[in-house]
Order: sequence, then C-alpha cells, then structure tokens
Amino acid sequence: MIDGKSVLAVIAARGGSKGLPRKHLLDLGGRPVVAWSVEAAKGSALIDRVVLSTDDQDIADAAALAGCEVPFLRPAELSTDTVPLGPVLLHALDSLGAYDYLVLLQATSPLRLASDIDACIRLCHDSGAPAAMSVCVAPKSPFWMSTLDGDGRMCPLLESPSDAQRQQLPTAYVPNGAVYVARVDAFRRQLGFGFPDTRAYIMPAERSVDIDYRLDLMVARALVAEKS
Repeated sequence: MIDGKSVLAVIAARGGSKGLPRKHLLDLGGRPVVAWSVEAAKGSALIDRVVLSTDDQDIADAAALAGCEVPFLRPAELSTDTVPLGPVLLHALDSLGAYDYLVLLQATSPLRLASDIDACIRLCHDSGAPAAMSVCVAPKSPFWMSTLDGDGRMCPLLESPSDAQRQQLPTAYVPNGAVYVARVDAFRRQLGFGFPDTRAYIMPAERSVDIDYRLDLMVARALVAEKS
C-alpha cells in the first residue's frame, strides 16, 4: 500500500513458448525462472497482493511453491500467443476485486529487485502520472538502424549524420519488461501502460535481462553465477 492506495501485482507467465520452451520452469541459480519474480514481489514494501496469471498447471505449482498466490488458471481464450497482456490483466482485475494500482511483473525478467518494483510504484504515484515502466539504455542506437527494401538496400529508420559518433547521439531507452505500473482506472480505459505521460524508471543492463531465447538464459545464468 502507498499513501492508503492498494497495490495488486500480477506475475504473467503463459505456458506456451516457441523461442525457449518451458522457459518459466528452467533452472536459474537453483530455482525455476518464475520463482525469481515471486521472490522480488514478496520482498516489495508496497505490494498488497501478489498473484500469478498462467494457463499452465506446472508453472502454477512452481509459483505456489515459491509462495505466490494462484487464485485461478487463465482461460484458454486468453492463453494463445496472439492475445495481448491487456485482456489478461483485465481478467485478473475483474477476478480479484478493487485495487488502486496494478503492477505487471513479467516472469521472463527474473533479475529485477524488490527495490526496483517499489521505486517504479513510487514514481507513478508521486508524479501523478497514469503509468510508469522500467527501461534501460538501448544497447544499440536507433540512429544506426535500418530497414531493407525489396532490393536489399538499407533504409535508415532515423535521419542522423552518417559520421556521428556514439557519444554525439542522444541516449535511447527501451522498455526492459521488468516492471509496469498503472493506476487501475487509467489502465481500464486503455488496457495498457503506454500513455503520453507515462514515466520511465531507469534500470541497469545487468538487471534488465529478458529471457526469451537460450542466449538470454545463458546471460542470466552467468550474471547469477557471478554474484554467488
């Protein structure tokens, strides 16, 4: 709770995964990937309730073993890889009663800390913004990125001097998938976190690993091993 406002955290972990099968259950530092998000959420000083949204019983069991509440299994119609998270979170809100703030924690971002979660909640609340999300510095500048036309010619996404040095380009930030926060009334209007006034909470690269592919898991394992 923050200044009398209640906070619900939803850990999202769908069972189907094409890039890295069963990624939420893979071992990371001696426990399944999903357990890391449960631990961070339970360590938050501001979250009132932590629940898991999944369609997979094995993921539900792993999260419950880590101490997460699993009040339901996600309906099949909300469990395909084409369904965005907005309706999934709306289902959770409608199932669990009234809260003032919604926090989304994607289970594929295991290295965030409880302090990251609380800082993002405070940023949303203290700024008066409808939402806040965690970001990190983009590893490559979008000023160097291109699309390709039908003949394989490079078409720059953004105009910039061709000889610009990295230090001369503006710093770009990307959502890292770790923490999303929104006022529930605002979220219900848009079913998302991307408002014109959404605030950014900046996280370091070493806590911003998003596990979608095996290389991401290898990086996460290396970072965990380095700290142990």
